[in-house]
Amino acid sequence: MNANKETLWLLGGALGALLFASLVGALLSRRGDSPLLKNLRERIVTWWMMSAVLAVAALSGTLGSTLLFGLISWLALREFITLTPTRLGDHRALFWIFFIIAPLQYFFVATANYGMFTLLIPVYAFLFIPVRIALSGDSQGFLERAAKIQWGLMICVFCVSHAPALLTLQIPGYQNHNPALLLFFVIVTQLNDVLQYTWGKLLGKTKIAPSISPNKTWEGFIGGTLCASIVGAALWWATPFSFWQAGAMSFLITILGFVGGLTMSAIKRDRGVKDFGTTLQGHGGFLDRIDSICFAAPVFFHATRFFFGNGNF
Repeated sequence: MNANKETLWLLGGALGALLFASLVGALLSRRGDSPLLKNLRERIVTWWMMSAVLAVAALSGTLGSTLLFGLISWLALREFITLTPTRLGDHRALFWIFFIIAPLQYFFVATANYGMFTLLIPVYAFLFIPVRIALSGDSQGFLERAAKIQWGLMICVFCVSHAPALLTLQIPGYQNHNPALLLFFVIVTQLNDVLQYTWGKLLGKTKIAPSISPNKTWEGFIGGTLCASIVGAALWWATPFSFWQAGAMSFLITILGFVGGLTMSAIKRDRGVKDFGTTLQGHGGFLDRIDSICFAAPVFFHATRFFFGNGNF
């Protein structure tokens, strides 16, 4: 696939931002070291790796992006299930969700089958999973076990799959530009996380939910949301939106990203862990990195399709 100029400009801007962050991190390190600076350096290294993978996916078209997000979903689901103990009677149901249902979901995304893409997990998998568990004959903690598996499949696979599905949207006057829309979504989502973290460290005093996420403050939330929304509005030229529409859509992304992170933090606190995994240096696991995407992707996808698409996949 030949990348359009909007996609290349967005990738170039992300590269410039990472170079600037790396330079700032190097300069600050000369003045001394601290746990905060160490965490910043680890995050920058991880951002470089993530950006490289995302760039390759964006430039390789729908198939490449779908495969990338499919792999991320699979790994995130693995982290989620690992934190939610299962019983022997769940193993066959788990086989189905990992090796049949999750791949099928992304197959329907890649083939632009909107009907099955939106119904497979919330309807058919929702009904199938408890039946498969019941057939094992193990009723101990049945409702809780089925709910955990269903919720993990919904959040890690169904919700995340809406991100690459942006590439298959039919938007009048925006044909062949969808990779830029996907990059716009990911940039705003991740930038919101970075800015909320930064503002929280600089000015954060008033905690929002200290027992759930001690690092989330109102100052960080407001500062990050406003700044990310402004940046998103400034990127309107890469989207099918006007300046104000891009700002509104970015604001929607930032709000959903925040509540997504907060909700996933509640799950981690319930399980007594700090992160879902340790795969990504400075960022925990894959699910820690995409928690905001989990909530923002489906709403952004359907809002874009409803207000700017032609009603067809």
